[in-house]
Amino acid sequence: MNRKNLPIITPRDVNPELVDSTVQHIGYNHKIAPFKFINQNGKVITNKDYEGKIYVADFFFTTCQTICPKMTTNMTWLQEQIKYNPKVKLLSHTVFPDEDTVEVLKRYAKERGVIDEKWNLVTGDQREIYKIARQSYLVVKTGKPEELYDMVHTENFVLVDQKGRIRGFYDGTLLDEKKEGVKNVKQLLEDIEYLSNQE
Repeated sequence: MNRKNLPIITPRDVNPELVDSTVQHIGYNHKIAPFKFINQNGKVITNKDYEGKIYVADFFFTTCQTICPKMTTNMTWLQEQIKYNPKVKLLSHTVFPDEDTVEVLKRYAKERGVIDEKWNLVTGDQREIYKIARQSYLVVKTGKPEELYDMVHTENFVLVDQKGRIRGFYDGTLLDEKKEGVKNVKQLLEDIEYLSNQE
């Protein structure tokens, strides 16, 4: 297989507006921090469930009418492509955990054909969700520090490798549409397949 240019992304590589100031200086060995959330089945999901897996993470909320429906449709398409690949999983975090309870997430998952073994929709402590979005996944734009726990909303799908490192950001609203300087979901699938063949 051809060598693919799939960088290991650190906070130093990302627009500072998207990165928490506490990690902006990190230029090597950045990994997703340990986490603990509750999924659509009321089960505790931690980073251990994703250990040694390639996974795609995003942030959404069930009542969103703007970018989320398109992102969910594209994540469902992605689930279909990777459902027989045991190395790959999906992880969607709600940014409105008070509204998106386990019951709400369960209904949303059923409506969208979520395969429980492949795709966790998680809720939990809002501060923890927002903290991991900014400090680990590097996907949230906020202005002042006091806005940190306001709205986290991004169209990014984040590709995480088997070692918990970020390998790419993709526009979850674009399946195969081209946009200058942006990778789409079909390119994400190619990068997942590349990582799958690395070990």
